[in-house]
Amino acid sequence: MNYRVKGGKTLSGEVTTNISKNAAVVLLAASLLNKGKTTLKRMPHIEEVNRVIEVLKSIGVSVEWVGGDVVIVPPKEFDLKNLDKIAASKTRSIALFIAPLAHHLSSFELPLPGGCKLGGRTMMPHVHALGKLGINLTKGTDNAFHVDASKKEAGDIVMYEASDTGTENALMAAALIPGTTTIKFASANYMVQDLCVFLQQCGVKIEGIGTTTLTVHGVSEVNQAIEANPSEDPIESMFFISLAATTHSKITVKRCPIDFLELELATLESMGFHYTRSKAYLADNGHTKLVDLDLQNGELHAPPEKIAPRPYPGINIDNLPFFVPVATQAKGKTLIHDWVYENRAQYYMEMTKLGAKMELLDPHRVEIEGPTPLHGIHIEAPDALRPATVLLIGMLAAEGESMLDNVYPINRGYERLHERLKALGAEIEAIE
Repeated sequence: MNYRVKGGKTLSGEVTTNISKNAAVVLLAASLLNKGKTTLKRMPHIEEVNRVIEVLKSIGVSVEWVGGDVVIVPPKEFDLKNLDKIAASKTRSIALFIAPLAHHLSSFELPLPGGCKLGGRTMMPHVHALGKLGINLTKGTDNAFHVDASKKEAGDIVMYEASDTGTENALMAAALIPGTTTIKFASANYMVQDLCVFLQQCGVKIEGIGTTTLTVHGVSEVNQAIEANPSEDPIESMFFISLAATTHSKITVKRCPIDFLELELATLESMGFHYTRSKAYLADNGHTKLVDLDLQNGELHAPPEKIAPRPYPGINIDNLPFFVPVATQAKGKTLIHDWVYENRAQYYMEMTKLGAKMELLDPHRVEIEGPTPLHGIHIEAPDALRPATVLLIGMLAAEGESMLDNVYPINRGYERLHERLKALGAEIEAIE
């Protein structure tokens, strides 16, 4: 699919934040901990979810869409010989299968994670954390890793880094190991909290949710009917916030997970951006706080400090790219420091093809000077989700017509995005 965009328009209207991609995929993996039926409510129809479901079906799991819900029933015995390696190679979420499968198989192999091409992404947080619980990862056959889960035991973990997926694997491993496991320097990010809420529904007691120290009281088995609600996606909310700021539009974004957006909004306020928010209310999972945001036009200027991500409650690493198009329309020079990924800052430079004035200072730092008029271009989407959406925002702000080819990276994380943009007044067309 390609997008044809006629940009330079001021947008208006309301949009509702969809369910989180990262919460959805970890709960699909975590459903394997339950021998009974798991129903995940209001799941997003996105390509990342489709790939994970393809992997699940290929190893014998019954997965069925019932309206907007996904119903999962695991097999009595798992067999990985028919695992869909093509689907697995397209998603980093395959790493989340390590811990759940370790409770069903004493040893197995899984393909190396794929997904966005953002440079080397270490498996060391998984290796280190799971090793403390007796689940050992070593190099397997070609383009795979071997898992030995024959000697599982509860233990104390100090995370090698505050990895989201590494923390999730540690949680899922500890959940079905009787005894107490402590995870220190854990990620407290939104998808980790969603997983904790799900595990508690399964009868696993967890202390410290939302902090960097988690204490897990493991159980021997989960075998019950579970209905779970993954929460809304702060990264999708941030897409629309960035779009409003870049196009100088007034947009209302509903159901925003505010705990995971407050520093981003404070940073935008320091750049002259204005907004109001509703009173907080709870998401369907009974845990995540949501608000509705009314985004308003403002005269943008560069922030007083560089913009850089940090583990929660800092600016989310996946939200950092959305400051790039905003900075192109802000007076002065903005320094963005993407220290986590090896290659992503280089993707930001694609905005220069739209007319942005930017300088790549090193592989991790970009200086952006604005405000700069943007113009239409014809370009293929980067093979990375967030950089692709950043280009789309630039095209919506640019005068003239643009074409963004092969938008599969966007469809990995966003459902019917072009239709939702059209409802806000954007001129965008999906071309098969």
